Amino acid sequence: MVWAGRGVAGSGFEPANFSSGQGRAPGRRRGRVTRRAETMVQQMLYRALVSTKWLAESVRSGKLGPGLRVLDASWYSPGTRQARKEYLERHVPGASFFDIEECRDTASPYEMMLPSEAGFADYVGRLGISNDTHVVVYDGDHLGSFYAPRVWWMFRVFGHRTVSVLNGGFRNWLKEGHPVTSEPSCPEPAIFKATLDRSLFKTYEQVLENLESKRFQLVDSRAQGRYLGTEPEPDAVGLDSGHIRGSINMPFINFLTEDGFEKSPEELCAMFQAKKVDLAQPLIATCRKGVTACHIALAAYLCGKPDVAVYDGSWFEWFHRAPPETRVSQGKGGKA
Repeated sequence: MVWAGRGVAGSGFEPANFSSGQGRAPGRRRGRVTRRAETMVQQMLYRALVSTKWLAESVRSGKLGPGLRVLDASWYSPGTRQARKEYLERHVPGASFFDIEECRDTASPYEMMLPSEAGFADYVGRLGISNDTHVVVYDGDHLGSFYAPRVWWMFRVFGHRTVSVLNGGFRNWLKEGHPVTSEPSCPEPAIFKATLDRSLFKTYEQVLENLESKRFQLVDSRAQGRYLGTEPEPDAVGLDSGHIRGSINMPFINFLTEDGFEKSPEELCAMFQAKKVDLAQPLIATCRKGVTACHIALAAYLCGKPDVAVYDGSWFEWFHRAPPETRVSQGKGGKA
């Protein structure tokens, strides 16, 4: 399995590393052709991760500006930590605060739904981001990464390819002693043109149809207890736990090491294989509100699969709209 850029030096598109294919029987032309095709695809993938070392050097050498913008995309449950307050106290020098509460469809009854093309374009344009900007996203979660992959996916779903997640997040930025500042970022506004890539975005109607057509594999990133319906959804009123019929459970936290870094592509690919998720076939990621589902999209991207779609409404929308027989739970008699 080939995988998308682990390289962290420089900027721009980087060719992917891929397996040598040693041990294959000679004369297997189809396998060689497949590997060449996969390599060509990977050479078109923008690196999804950058290291703290690379970003620190970029900050030190004054590379932040219109060509390179950094975003703090932290968000925490109400009554816990205060993301904007923490940003104002300390953040990566030059970073702007990406408020996911502002950059969403505030008129929707469902959680964290995507904003319109115009809404996204206006919001990120005010952060000094144009279509030529390399965007690096991080958050301050103790896991190392929580909301950053959601913002990474948001940029991609609106047609922006040059976006990366800071591997290890702000947790490791601090641990490694890199500089922080309380000085707010005031970038010059830029023009950003957003074009929704519907191949990376799935609606309730499409997921409902997929229950019959089974064209897509459906993978749920929530903790096992919430997926099974044996543990409650946190901070939820009128929302039982459970999962969409036919979905497979891959808790997103398993994609991260104890130190908060993304696991290696080899490990990630093995995890998909262990769950019998075929990365050569179409895949939809889901969760509670379309946030940790983006960890599945990121992990698959690192395995060489850039086309994972996210069901934006996820379980929150499904619970409130879908027929009861499509909601599976080990609590309450088997239906959520």
